Order: sequence, then structure tokens, then C-alpha cells
Amino acid sequence: MASDEVSIDLDAFDEFEASAWEERVEGYAGFFGAVTGRLVEPLLELARVGPGTRVLDVATGPGYVAAEAARRGATAWGVDVAEAMVARAGAEHPGVEFRQADAQALPFEKGAFDAVLCNFGLPHFGRPELAVAEGVRVLAPGGRLALTTWDVPAEMRMFGVFLEAVAEAGAGPPDGLPPGPDVFRFSDDGEFRRLLEGEGLVDVEVHRVAFTHPVSSFGDFWGALQRGTVRMASLVLGQPEQTRERIRTALERRLAAYATDGRFHVPVSVKLAAGRKDG
Repeated sequence: MASDEVSIDLDAFDEFEASAWEERVEGYAGFFGAVTGRLVEPLLELARVGPGTRVLDVATGPGYVAAEAARRGATAWGVDVAEAMVARAGAEHPGVEFRQADAQALPFEKGAFDAVLCNFGLPHFGRPELAVAEGVRVLAPGGRLALTTWDVPAEMRMFGVFLEAVAEAGAGPPDGLPPGPDVFRFSDDGEFRRLLEGEGLVDVEVHRVAFTHPVSSFGDFWGALQRGTVRMASLVLGQPEQTRERIRTALERRLAAYATDGRFHVPVSVKLAAGRKDG
């Protein structure tokens, strides 16, 4: 999930992410959408979205943030690098404009929006500083940027148990999985703050949100990892069958620690940050 940035081909990373998400739309929406959806309201609150706000939802996925902004009376747009995500978002939320676009090269003019939001896009950008710079560029003076990212695996147990299972199974990165930047770099409050302040934002604030997410069965979780993620799915599917089975066995044992009343209640922890464009 992480690698020495000196050895990372960022273009290859971005191309892999963009291509792989084309095949993960339904898997993501069917499981992880319920997790990331818990952060929609906090994001909108941090960005102070209300009637008349011009909102851009970057890495919109199925369009949850843009759609909720529109329900608040905002004028909302959503962009995503995956054409399949854009198609699904547009079909589900016909009152919102969605288009395919790279977060690191937004097709909008300077100062076009009052709020720019991005719900868990950061771990999927090869150049997060560039994505934030683009968000700031299209913000009007006084506008707000708000972002979410995952907390460290020790707190974000939904991913932590998986990464520990992979390590226990002795599974290395498979062929065809390009190295990527540290997924958990911005779990650190100081790093998250510097990301926003480094692009000129002021009044930067960082918050933690924690909750438990119900998972009905191990099979649902195991399947969701393979159908609704990109890099974690590749870590599983690219392994020999025996290694995949070792991962599965280790993961099932670790997830059992969160079993209650016939289901699993898995701890989730995320970081939210927001800042204002001065002027």
C-alpha cells in the first residue's frame, strides 16, 4: 500500500487507478459507499455549503457529496476520472452535472466555485499537492476546501485487519501493481494541515471522526475487498491461490475480534480537513 516515493512512477500509478476504477463501480457502491457516505454531512458542514453555494465535488464516485449539496440548495458539479463512475452518478442524480475529469487538471476556470469537496480521493492521487492546488485555483476568494482521508490502520480497523492479514500471509505486491504513495500519509494531522497550508489556505482545521460500521458476514467483507477496492483487490487477486487462502484465513480470524450478535462491528476512523482561500 505504500512505497518509497523515489521509486514511484506517478503516471503509472494514476493510470492504474483510473483504469481499475472503471470496473469497481458497483462493488464500491454496494459496500464502501455506506462507509464513505457517513462523511458527506460533516464535509458539507466544514465547507459551509447551503442555498446558492457553487460546489465542486472532486472524485465524486457515485455522486453522494454532489447530490447532498444539491439537496441543500447548492448548485453542484461532480467530476471523476472514471467514466463508469460518472455514468452511474449521472443516472442516480439527474439534477446534478457530472463530467469525467482528472482532479489534478480540473477543467474549470479560476474562482468558479465557493466550495470544493473531496471525499476520500486523496489516497488515489499520485500528486495530492497538485490536486489540492487545482482545488484552490478554482475556488473563489473566501471559498472553502474540505477533504477526507483514512486514519492510520491501527484506528481504521476496516483496512488495518486486511493489511495485517496480508503481512501475516507473507504476501508481497504482485506483478502489475505499480508502487504508490503512502495511503496513510495524511492520517497525520500535521501532514494534513501542511497539505492545505502549503497551497495558501488559511484557517485550516483538522478533525477526527470515528464510528463502527456493521458488516453482516465475513463473506460480504471478503467479497467487497475484491470487488469494491483497487489496490487492496490487486493485493489479493494477484496472488497465487495458496497465498490468497492464507490471506483469507488470517483476515477471517482477525475480523472475528469484532463479532457481536451474529455480525461484525468494525471500527472506522477518518480525518477531515478544511481551509479557506484568503482574499
